Amino acid sequence: MAAAHQVSAVIFDLDGTLLDTERATRDVLNEFLAAYGKVPDAQKEEKRLGQMYLESTTGIIRDYGLPLTVEEYSKAMHPLYLRRWQKAKPLPGVKRLVKHLHKNGVPLALASNSVRRNIDHKLPKLEDWGECFSVILGGDQVPNGKPSPDIFLEVAKRLGVNPSSCLVIEDSVVGVKGAKASGAKAVAVPSLQSQRKHYYIADVILYSLLDFDPELWGLPPFEDRIQGVLPIDPLPSNAGIGDKIVNNLHWVISDDCTYECIPDQISGIYLGWAKSKVHGLSKVIIGTGWDFSQQTVERVMQVDFLDSSGRIETEPVKLLVIGYIRKLQSADAILQALSITDEDRSIAREALDLPTFSEYANDLHLA
Repeated sequence: MAAAHQVSAVIFDLDGTLLDTERATRDVLNEFLAAYGKVPDAQKEEKRLGQMYLESTTGIIRDYGLPLTVEEYSKAMHPLYLRRWQKAKPLPGVKRLVKHLHKNGVPLALASNSVRRNIDHKLPKLEDWGECFSVILGGDQVPNGKPSPDIFLEVAKRLGVNPSSCLVIEDSVVGVKGAKASGAKAVAVPSLQSQRKHYYIADVILYSLLDFDPELWGLPPFEDRIQGVLPIDPLPSNAGIGDKIVNNLHWVISDDCTYECIPDQISGIYLGWAKSKVHGLSKVIIGTGWDFSQQTVERVMQVDFLDSSGRIETEPVKLLVIGYIRKLQSADAILQALSITDEDRSIAREALDLPTFSEYANDLHLA
């Protein structure tokens, strides 16, 4: 496949792109404002995604009428964020992509609107692959943060490449705007699915980096699929099985814990294991995506039980998602997009018999 754009270096954002810090810290502001009898405004907070720290902090103090200076607010909030950053996990596909690019000699950089002190607190969550970045810059290390192009221009300068030959991977609109203003290409992996329509200026919009295509950018292809399945770090989930759609395909009834370990960026057809008290252990295919047809954007998930021939009752179930088969064919008609094909079933049955995937059955068997 001919590359649409030849890339010399790749620049990653940090929060919401490499690490799921957005979800890890989602309740911090609620907790803090409650002490002042205030409740967060969802629309205002969505617009703050990706802003520079000073701009975001000043806006919060103003919007909620807090009797605090920026310094007082920062001092009170920092320990709350620090605790929750420790819970943040790498997002799906990022470790795979970073290691793949580094192995193939592609220069990598990290460019975040966070201040450098906060970046340093989060870097240990990247484990050993955090060492793959030859340049790391925070928003306080350049004259202007995103959406200004300053941080991307400075990163390109330090990498010794032309900004136009850089590919930037971002989760926020302000980050994408800054990347494009610098002359770089931009791949958007939105943190908030309800905001996808605002990312139209990006060159490519993905649900997760599991769908990243290196060859589109003249980069070496991935070669890590096993019989059509990409192994992923296990994603455990508790759920309730709802009404049957057809054969052994059932809706998942979500509760407070269902998506606790399922990042918002997860979308597509996956495989894994399920366990319930009534039906025991079963191979499953999990289809999940986002329904944009309603006023409120909502996640939809369904499970196909490959080992069950009898009736499956509505009951609690433990799910373990361990492999990615493919992306959804459509983002508009979600029910049609979630359709599981005979080919999907064949791929899942054969893959789940392989040691790479079958060993995880013990994790649920002992749970």
